[in-house]
Amino acid sequence: MQGELSGKQKAAILMISLGQDASAEVFKHLNDDEIEELTLEIANLNKVPADVKEEILGEFHQMCVAYDYISHGGMDYAKEVLEKALGESEANNVIDRLTASLQVRPFDQLRKTDPDQILNFIQNEHPQTIALILAYLDSEQAASVMSGLAQDKQTQVAKRIALMERTSPDVIREVERVLEQKLSSLMTNEYSQAGGIDSIVEILNLSDRGTEKTILEQLGSDDPELADEIKQKMFVFEDVTLLTDRDIQRMLREVENDDLALALKAASDEVADKIFSNQSKRAAEMLRENIDYLGPVRISDVEEAQQKIVNEIRRLEEEGEIVIDRGGGDEVIE
Repeated sequence: MQGELSGKQKAAILMISLGQDASAEVFKHLNDDEIEELTLEIANLNKVPADVKEEILGEFHQMCVAYDYISHGGMDYAKEVLEKALGESEANNVIDRLTASLQVRPFDQLRKTDPDQILNFIQNEHPQTIALILAYLDSEQAASVMSGLAQDKQTQVAKRIALMERTSPDVIREVERVLEQKLSSLMTNEYSQAGGIDSIVEILNLSDRGTEKTILEQLGSDDPELADEIKQKMFVFEDVTLLTDRDIQRMLREVENDDLALALKAASDEVADKIFSNQSKRAAEMLRENIDYLGPVRISDVEEAQQKIVNEIRRLEEEGEIVIDRGGGDEVIE
């Protein structure tokens, strides 16, 4: 019976078997799509025989035990213990199921390590090796490590992360071997996606301002197009809420009213309120009227207007006219 069930059906039966309280805790860790799919499976289930529930609970327990072994001692250790407990055939089945369902990412153990320790371990590695590792770390962790690198290496690593596309599992395994870390080897034969523009943007947004400025300035000299692409993504229109009232007022003196009205056409209430609250009552009323007067507009036109304002904000920041607080730890002196 169980062999005929899909993974989603097994998950639904597991949720029912665990009970409402435990299932509710599990649901807190799922995204909206996963919750919707799982709820649908639960709703479509007919009466499930007790032996099937027991079998699925047993499979789930085996996978949890196997994952715990892997976390503490690595794949070889897990297989050795499971083979002694379950036999070679069943141990292989458990490992295969775990590999297919959990998809443990490369460098998983490094994500449990203090950034200072990671920095000490990898700072003398080749920039490409460091870039590969940082691309797989959590962004806050990677930002901390990036800030500790020598300035010339920061730029080299940042560029390699931004230009990174897909990396062969063989290369990743070799890096793991060289680093002599007992990291997860639960990778499929498919190529892994990491790095890219979004990755380096998130790292830089969480880095201190000095690190960000150094990297962008040197990248601007080395690869202007790449630097511009990164800058475009480092501050989006919705981030105007990060600006102080004084900086909002400074920005408003530089932007065209038509662009502002168009940009606010599809903005959140929080952004709109931030803008309106920094205008005079008359100016705010006129802006609202301009927005209403626009009627239906194309999304592309709204995005273009928002980008104009973002570019103006970036210019003002580069000239020291305003400060963007990204939470990277810089202190602001009034």
